[in-house]
Amino acid sequence: MSLNAADQSVQRLKEFAEGNETFQQTYFKKNEAHLLSLVKEGQNPRTLFIGCSDSRVIPDLIIQSDPGDLFVVRNIGNFVAPYKPDEDFHSTAAAIEYAVSVLEVSEIIICGHSHCGAIAALYKSSCQTSMVHTAKWLTLGEKAKTMAMITLGNDAPKEELLRATEQLSIVTQIENLLTYPYVKKLAEEEKLFIHGWYYDIETGAIDYYDPETYQFRPLSELGD
Repeated sequence: MSLNAADQSVQRLKEFAEGNETFQQTYFKKNEAHLLSLVKEGQNPRTLFIGCSDSRVIPDLIIQSDPGDLFVVRNIGNFVAPYKPDEDFHSTAAAIEYAVSVLEVSEIIICGHSHCGAIAALYKSSCQTSMVHTAKWLTLGEKAKTMAMITLGNDAPKEELLRATEQLSIVTQIENLLTYPYVKKLAEEEKLFIHGWYYDIETGAIDYYDPETYQFRPLSELGD
């Protein structure tokens, strides 16, 4: 007998509850001293991680970081809107402002990934007109799309265009990040370091953007 939608929802919640119980009995119990220290002493992350909301890309999982290591903001496409000093609602900008000005992080990572739905949407004819927020947000990827098409040509295989756009978008988001005056100032003073990462879903590997060669290189090379 198949479950109806309401029953399926309850079943999913039960699975989450079981997962939380497992977490409490295993990971939390094993790391209780460290987790409680984060309560008493507060958080002091050194890194702001700006990643995609894609459910396949979990920051703490892909770099095996611990609670308290990363201040994470995730959005569709790991985009950063240019600095706009008004009193409107700016979620990602608020996270950047808090991380830099209050938490005083010393590193910012903008992490894109392969097979990104936001980048793929740039190559579709149109976004649903009812999705006004999504359509507007996706315009933050248009510059990368244009650069990819100029570099590879309109006749390039679609998958090559998508991979190139995903990587070029990381670079353009770094450019947008540097429009924030306090970010630019600290970066110029070498008190804040900005990194572009590209996570390959198919292999689990991460490449980093090398501004000297304008290429993405294996993150593992940094340990050599």
